[in-house]
Amino acid sequence: MQGFDTKKIARRGPIRESGLLVFHIRSRSVSTMNKTVIEVQVRAVLPTSGGCAVFLGNNDKVFIIYVDQTVGSAITMFMRDISKERPLTHDLMALMLEAVGAKVERVIINDLKSGTYFGRLILSAENEIQQRKIIELDARPSDCIAMAAQQRAPIYVSEDVWAEVEDMTEVLEKIEASRETDVEGDEEA
Repeated sequence: MQGFDTKKIARRGPIRESGLLVFHIRSRSVSTMNKTVIEVQVRAVLPTSGGCAVFLGNNDKVFIIYVDQTVGSAITMFMRDISKERPLTHDLMALMLEAVGAKVERVIINDLKSGTYFGRLILSAENEIQQRKIIELDARPSDCIAMAAQQRAPIYVSEDVWAEVEDMTEVLEKIEASRETDVEGDEEA
């Protein structure tokens, strides 16, 4: 399936595939999503001096995406089901999606260029007459991860990105072991 930029959509309208309306909205900087993907989960979100480190991975490998503090906090709150007094930005986005009958279907971290990750937010929407459409949007991976954590949607990484990222499994294991030791020490005191 080829991606189409917004100008082409405006001229030609949506593409019909198997009875679905499929919209592809992409910037010119992101490649088309015809890639094999690997499912990952958020393994940890840890504070850093400049924001947060989000550890993503599975049983084979773990890698890090650095995000700003506010998005790191949002991801953590969604993962822990922490209620908030007022809706945050990602809550507002979810409420808007719900209002128009849409939801996050999945997110894909599909590219890595010069140390910058690129993501795709895949939405599905159904209107009043049960017509379903898929919408694919460019998005920052940090926002994609936050929306996926909030809506319990799967997170995928393209095979190309997966092959390029450094495996940080041992680093995460050492951090977790250190934190467990600190907790045990605090309990003994």
